[in-house]
Amino acid sequence: MPKPVILCVDDEKVILQSLRTQLKEAFGDTYNYEVAEDPDEALEVINELHEEGISIILVVSDWLMPGMKGDEFLIRVHQQFPQIIKVMLTGQADESAIQRAQAEANLHRCLFKPWSEAELVETIKSSLANL
Repeated sequence: MPKPVILCVDDEKVILQSLRTQLKEAFGDTYNYEVAEDPDEALEVINELHEEGISIILVVSDWLMPGMKGDEFLIRVHQQFPQIIKVMLTGQADESAIQRAQAEANLHRCLFKPWSEAELVETIKSSLANL
């Protein structure tokens, strides 16, 4: 049976590498870790994995990305896959965007850049504890 997936979305490769490294160190081989550099690519990944019967349990998404803001992306994810846990990661989102994501995407938590590894891991653990 394939492992559940945690998907990280950010337009900065260094952020994606950092997230993947921190998640792998914290959770090891319990999950597979996928990355996407923009919301369109992320939606493709989500749909492909869904079609293959692979469960995405959590999405960590940047807010400021080309093409689509993180709150809009997470709302779209929520509309199609409400069971996926959503976490937003941002250095620039305004309060209204965060509130919109909370109200319309059931946002679990918003982390602010630069985040601490302990904060990231605790956020993921607390979200998965609700499954």
